[in-house]
Amino acid sequence: MTANFLQQINEKLDKYYQDVVSWRRYMHQHPELSFKETKTAQYIREKLLSFGLEVKTNIGGNGLIGILKGAHPGKTIALRADFDALPIQDEKEVPYQSQVPGVMHACGHDGHTAALLGSAQVLSQFQQQLKGNVIFIFQPAEETPPGGAKFMVEEGVLEGVDYVFGAHLDSQTPLGKITVGEGYQMAAVDKFAIHIQGKGGHGARPHDSIDSIVIGSEIVSSLQKVVSRGVNPLKSAVVTIGVFQSGSAFNVIADKALLEGTVRTFDDDTRKRVENQIRSIVAGITGAYGATYTMDYLNGYPALYNHPQETQIVKSLLAEAFSEENIAEMVPSMGAEDFSYFLLERPGTYFRVGSQNANPETAYPHHHPKFDIDEKALLHLEKAFVKIVAHYLF
Repeated sequence: MTANFLQQINEKLDKYYQDVVSWRRYMHQHPELSFKETKTAQYIREKLLSFGLEVKTNIGGNGLIGILKGAHPGKTIALRADFDALPIQDEKEVPYQSQVPGVMHACGHDGHTAALLGSAQVLSQFQQQLKGNVIFIFQPAEETPPGGAKFMVEEGVLEGVDYVFGAHLDSQTPLGKITVGEGYQMAAVDKFAIHIQGKGGHGARPHDSIDSIVIGSEIVSSLQKVVSRGVNPLKSAVVTIGVFQSGSAFNVIADKALLEGTVRTFDDDTRKRVENQIRSIVAGITGAYGATYTMDYLNGYPALYNHPQETQIVKSLLAEAFSEENIAEMVPSMGAEDFSYFLLERPGTYFRVGSQNANPETAYPHHHPKFDIDEKALLHLEKAFVKIVAHYLF
């Protein structure tokens, strides 16, 4: 019986495919930045209401959910999509190019949202057969820490949920392929800013000054040794300095310097160890030169951990739906994803759906100004979601 329902659902997904494409293109043309996605949230709300779903809005900011209550008792499954865009100028020459200067969907979030809407549209037509409930989570602000997932979880979005699943389109994976992997798959992301206060002076009289550029340079150099000499070589960690700002003239010793960087780790012990070492190094170097400093250190998204049992279930389900040769092992990344907050609260998994075809226009990396997808990946994402739902609720 489940196979029969699933076939009917897939036929309807095929039937409504062009609708999903049009939704994706509309959102691509009208992107909104993290924490500012009010119009996109309203667009999603109107679609969910048109499917006959119960809708709750303003969860953790601009987040919202669609609730599909099955006619029979059973588990509650949550599916999540994000819908914020990035501060990037869209350089694609396509009819659906972003109409908002300096803002674009360069990470596929418009596709995630369109695919989840498509899944909601079709599954809502099988309410009488559902043995349980589906919560369609539309999350804002994935791109900007502290992120939207944290706030949605804090406001109880997972209350009553048994399992939670999410996915990401992947321009580095061929269309038709899906990658799945258990355990830690994406890193925790921390951000720090170091404000160094020295003593300015004439470039010809360094002995009368405390050179913030020299101090900053030594800090940068020393931080490069945190991973190579302070972290267990069997563990993974990254420390990167992305900003070094100081000085205004060639013959002036700068009194201030700003360093900004990021830390990426998987396990909590390494995460804490790296933070402690950064703090110790900065305090030691500034103190040795007679400078002062302040540091802002933000513990951002936790590492994303895919629960083994649910990951193996999803891997088997997707192998049935797309054939075993199209399911590959996910390669862990030092990138970050705040879906990790959901997986801290409930068992589930997060997988990637290939969106690259033979056209090089679909091979640009995420966050590139020419990022685009093969839109057939939307249908693959929908069918992956409904396969999971069918396993638990039909």
